[in-house]
Amino acid sequence: MRENGEHLIGQSPAICELREELEYAARSDAKILITGESGVGKEVLARLIHKQSNRARAQLVTINCAGLPDSLLESELFGHVRGSFTGAYRDKTGLLELAHGGTVFMDEVGEMSLRMQALLLRFLETGEIQRVGGDRAQTRVDVRVIAATNRNLVDKIAAREFREDLYYRINVIHLTMPALRDRREDIPEMLEYFLHIYSNRHGLPQPQLTPEAHAQLVAYKWPGNVRELKNFIERLVLRNRSGVIGVSELPSEIMPPPPSMPAQPGQPRCQVVNSMFDRMVKGHESFWTVVYEPFMSRDMTRDDLRALISRGLEQTRGSYRILVQMFNMPEADYKRFLNFLRKHDCQMPFQKFRNLSARLEPAAFEGVQAQPDRRRVDA
Repeated sequence: MRENGEHLIGQSPAICELREELEYAARSDAKILITGESGVGKEVLARLIHKQSNRARAQLVTINCAGLPDSLLESELFGHVRGSFTGAYRDKTGLLELAHGGTVFMDEVGEMSLRMQALLLRFLETGEIQRVGGDRAQTRVDVRVIAATNRNLVDKIAAREFREDLYYRINVIHLTMPALRDRREDIPEMLEYFLHIYSNRHGLPQPQLTPEAHAQLVAYKWPGNVRELKNFIERLVLRNRSGVIGVSELPSEIMPPPPSMPAQPGQPRCQVVNSMFDRMVKGHESFWTVVYEPFMSRDMTRDDLRALISRGLEQTRGSYRILVQMFNMPEADYKRFLNFLRKHDCQMPFQKFRNLSARLEPAAFEGVQAQPDRRRVDA
C-alpha cells in the first residue's frame, strides 16, 4: 500500500479479488461496509474508492466513531447551533454537511451507541441535517457513506447492540480486507516497499534483509497486520547502521522459540529448567512467553515449574517481588503471577530460601533493584 493510499500492494488471490470489487464499488454511489481486523487498511480502501469515484474532486471526510462520546459525535457529524450546550459559542457546521458532494468515511461504526445509530439511520434515509440544538432540519446534503468496523455486526445484532435496519442500510456493498497472515505471499513485496519508503523519508540508505531475517518476517503472524508491519519496518530502518538487517536485529516476539524448547523426548528435565532460566535472566525474555505458554500447552510439567521457581527464589532469597522483576514481568503482573502459581500448586514456601548463605548470582540481578527483606510473602 502506498503511503498516500493510491494502490494496494500484493498479488495474492485475496488482493486481486479485492481490486475487482473495488472497481465496481467505485463506479456507484451505493453505501459500503468494509470489515476486517484492526490495522488491515480499511481506511486505505475507503480512500481508493473515493479517488476512483465520480466524487473524487470533492472532499473525503473521516471520523472515528469510537473516539468520541455521544454528545461530541453528534455535534461532529451534524453540527450544532449557538447556545445549544456549554461551550457552543457559535454555530458549527458538521462533517456530513462539509462533505456535501463527496464521501464520509465512518470508522469503527460498530462502536456507536444505539441512540447514535438511530440518528445515523434517519440521516441515511432522508439526507437531512438537523444540528444539535436545532428545532428543524437545516439542510439536505448529498454524501456517500462508507462505514468500517472490526466487529462482527451480525453478532452485535443478535446481542441487541446494533440495529438490524441500520446494518442493511449501510451494507449495500460489503468489502472485506483480509488479515496479513492470510496473504503471506504479499509480505515480501510489502517489506521491500516499506524499506524503500522509510529509508527515503528519513534520508537513510536502504538496508537489505538477510535471507534468514526475511524468512522470519514472512513467517511471523503479524497480529497488528499492515499497521504493525509498517511501524516495525520504520523502526528497523531508523536503528540500522550496517546496511544489513539480520536475525540478531529482530525482536524476540518475531523469533520462534529455540528448537530446544520445549524439551525433546529423552532430554534431561534439568536442562529444560536451566535453559528457560537463562532465557529469562540472561536473555531478558518474559516469564509469560518462556514459561507460561509451554506450561499451558503441557510441554512442561509442574515439577519443572516448581524447580524453576525454586531456583529463582534461591537467587532472590525468597522474595517473589524481586522474582517478578528478574523474570521480566511488569510490577503490575505481581498478583497475576502469584495467582497463577497458586492455581497450579506451584507456589513454593519462601521461608526456606530466606536464610541461604550463598551469595546472589550477579547475572540474576542485572537491572533489578534490591528491595528490603520482608517477614511474609507479599500476596
